[in-house]
Amino acid sequence: MENTFDISVILPLKTIKTKDFADFFTKSIDSLKNQLVKPNELIIVHTEEKELVEFLQGFDFGEIKVKKVSYGGDPSFSTQINLGIKESSSNWISFMEFDDEYSPIWFKNVQKYSDIYPDVEGFMPIVIDVDNKLNFLGFTNEATFAANFTQEIGFLTNEMLHNYQNFQTSGMVIKKSVLNEFGGFKESMILTFVYEFLLRMTYNSVKIMTIPKIGYKHLNFRPDSIFWDYKFGENRLSENEIKFWLTTAKKEYFFVDDRKIKYTETA
Repeated sequence: MENTFDISVILPLKTIKTKDFADFFTKSIDSLKNQLVKPNELIIVHTEEKELVEFLQGFDFGEIKVKKVSYGGDPSFSTQINLGIKESSSNWISFMEFDDEYSPIWFKNVQKYSDIYPDVEGFMPIVIDVDNKLNFLGFTNEATFAANFTQEIGFLTNEMLHNYQNFQTSGMVIKKSVLNEFGGFKESMILTFVYEFLLRMTYNSVKIMTIPKIGYKHLNFRPDSIFWDYKFGENRLSENEIKFWLTTAKKEYFFVDDRKIKYTETA
């Protein structure tokens, strides 16, 4: 396939029972089909839910090369991402959620920036956040361009993360070699696995740049999403629990290997 980028997009799926799943998923895949520079492959890590398996079997992915990886039981988002990384055959990795969309220029921009900045090992998009009615909520990852947060404009640093935590890895592009060396998302982390991951990457001097263009549209706080559940649903976390997981991320990022962590009221 012409105009391709050596990148694997990892897409975790748990259930087809999410409201408007088919519509969200179709738009997400369309955003891959519409890339000016196509990804090398799409890796879908999915559960064995019968309806989901049948849906994927009947879905038209067009010219996108798709690898479907089945995972039994009830995997976490982190578990699925890590399995996708293991299954990847590309030099670059990107993370995608089924209800989000890439900008058509995103991979083309990453390819150009990676040629200009060969020492950069990770690229983050400016993320436009929308609600479930597609109303604009704000931007994410733009803080790397704020002088009061960073000394090197456009780059994410460990020091910055200790002062400002609002960064998004969905849509991010990162070298597989870095993930092999320093690990993916920690499965023991609840809620703050993205934060801990970025702390660990920057602590290990992984150079991460935010490309100053909108590269990804993120559906924020979908009513049946994991973060919605932790904030408003049956598994809602108390303020003490949220504080615990934020503090734990700051303690855990020194360790590459995942460790067993359990919240206690006395923690």
